[in-house]
Amino acid sequence: MQGYANGIFPMAEHRDDPEIFWVDPQRRGVMPLQGFHLSRSLKRAMRQTRLTITVDTDFEGVVTGCADRVDTWINDEIRGLYSDLHREGRAHSLEVWDGDELVGGVYGVTLGAAFFGESMFSRRTNASKIALACLVDRLVAGGYVLFDTQFLTEHLASLGAIEISRADYHKALDVAISCPADFTTPPVRGPHEVVQRMTQMS
Repeated sequence: MQGYANGIFPMAEHRDDPEIFWVDPQRRGVMPLQGFHLSRSLKRAMRQTRLTITVDTDFEGVVTGCADRVDTWINDEIRGLYSDLHREGRAHSLEVWDGDELVGGVYGVTLGAAFFGESMFSRRTNASKIALACLVDRLVAGGYVLFDTQFLTEHLASLGAIEISRADYHKALDVAISCPADFTTPPVRGPHEVVQRMTQMS
């Protein structure tokens, strides 16, 4: 956890690489917790979806889903480290289900009022967008003030994520890790409830 407190995070070159290294990007991706972008199409999808949400129900399944791609930085050591953090209550997952099938999710690490998003996956249309919307809702309810996405991708940018300098990130991080927050207590809200709350608050 000291690495996260210092603004760095671990990665591996690929799944078969036994080594891990620490990354400290010059530009950092963050998701402003009051700036998540709900497009009309995403609102409609969340209102109409049959997908359901759980939290910390299948952490290993989410990590496996995130690693199930041609190129992945999740090697065995990283998988083991995050499994240990999950058992310690420091790493959490949010799952998206289609019936009994895990079709999407996101996982990350918490420290103070900072959530460090590690990876996400999707096996259904809009599953990752719905996962992020429900995660943002949960972070707001739990008192979080920083959602670190590590890098800014086109997908994240379309949902409201931005890029900030390393210096600005460290300032935000110092504030966040000194504040209390709670990931586990807020009730689990489904996509229908989340879109209603976000629409009312916008």
